Amino acid sequence: MGSSPRLASAGSAVLDEPAVADAAARVRDALEGVFDAVGRTATDTEEVLASAVADGRRPVTADLTALRPGLQACLAQYELVSGIGFVAAPGLLDDVPAWLEWWQTTVDGAVHPLLLDLDPEHSAYSDYTHWDWFTLPRDTGQRAVAGPYVDYLCSDEYSLTLSSPVTIGGRFMGVAAADVYLRRFEAVVMPLLQRLPGPARLVNARGRVAASTDPHHLVGSLTKGPDFAAVLAGSADGTEHGGLQLRPCHGVPLILMTTAPPA
Repeated sequence: MGSSPRLASAGSAVLDEPAVADAAARVRDALEGVFDAVGRTATDTEEVLASAVADGRRPVTADLTALRPGLQACLAQYELVSGIGFVAAPGLLDDVPAWLEWWQTTVDGAVHPLLLDLDPEHSAYSDYTHWDWFTLPRDTGQRAVAGPYVDYLCSDEYSLTLSSPVTIGGRFMGVAAADVYLRRFEAVVMPLLQRLPGPARLVNARGRVAASTDPHHLVGSLTKGPDFAAVLAGSADGTEHGGLQLRPCHGVPLILMTTAPPA
């Protein structure tokens, strides 16, 4: 005998728990490809930096040119990735105070480097250490999803940035990261959320909404609630809070929020 869907509170939609679990898994699958590209970049960067350390010297920007073939290959291979690279921790490199070894695609599909003036004397972008895509991996040691936000640094597009820490011998060296245009992300995940019987939204570790079918919680807004980072680190089945079910997307640092079933 098959089980029937569990019902939410009176007047709300039926919550199909298997459908919620499936949607969370499919979101995970969509972003794992991007995190695969980020992980490859982190591994390549660690090898380059470790080689400089083994030579008894501080790395320089010229060392990072070895990353370019891999970055360009990732842009060609991963459809969701619009930009990818390594962002150095301030003071890491011997020849410049800050650096992004970053490559991205243009509207016509061409691949080119991002060229930024990072001189702290006259650049608004010289201190990138306050951005979530940098601070979350640095402070937690975990990969992160930041945004959505207007990416004035790279593309002027509404974007998500997925990032992961780069470390050598336990020392934080910077982050490997990839940009995903929000319009591309929504094209993948919105059909999944729209199949759910009630309002749903995806939030990151800061509670920022990355995608939503809930008119009361728009993309880019902040969601108040529990410690979302703790939810991500907790049970794969998630938890309930304030009448909502919070289900981690199976290892990807996003949480699917839906109406909770009754007790």
